[in-house]
Amino acid sequence: MKNIHARLDALREKFSDESFLSNRGLSNEVGLYIFAYHPDEEMIVRDFVQTLENQCASEHLPWRVRVFDLYEILLDICRERRILDRIPQMERQRGQEFILAQIQRIAPPQAYIERMRYDHHRHGDVIVLTGIGRVFPYMRSHNILNNLQHVFDDIPLVLLYPGEYDGQSLVLFERFTDDNYYRAFNIV
Repeated sequence: MKNIHARLDALREKFSDESFLSNRGLSNEVGLYIFAYHPDEEMIVRDFVQTLENQCASEHLPWRVRVFDLYEILLDICRERRILDRIPQMERQRGQEFILAQIQRIAPPQAYIERMRYDHHRHGDVIVLTGIGRVFPYMRSHNILNNLQHVFDDIPLVLLYPGEYDGQSLVLFERFTDDNYYRAFNIV
């Protein structure tokens, strides 16, 4: 397997591919892609995403990334519900299972999607999802992908995934097996 820098360069190259940008060549499937990487490479991937965002802001490119950090979305939801500062105390008093259930109740997949949804998708838009490792176990990758496929069916969506994806199974941090997910493609 190529090193992470070569794979990220190949991913950036893929963003310029007309078939990729048009969601063509997928047997009429929605363009959901997974870029799996070793969890130790997280900081390299974060730096890559920041570089992509900076490039989009300063250069004229055939593509434009729209980055959505699932963890930051969760924090925003908790801030709006005015519970973020109370979570540590509630966890000490009621336990982790209580917090997990409460957060999943106030931040279901639809709450994330509403924050990601935008009108006027244009040719060249690429959705990049980050933070799946940081938002675990409150949101699982298969839940977000299942709910996003109808929202972004006209533009490609790439989930940056700190773990393994073999085309069927997602294994977060190479340790936690998620439900099987068959609709996404390995991108690089």
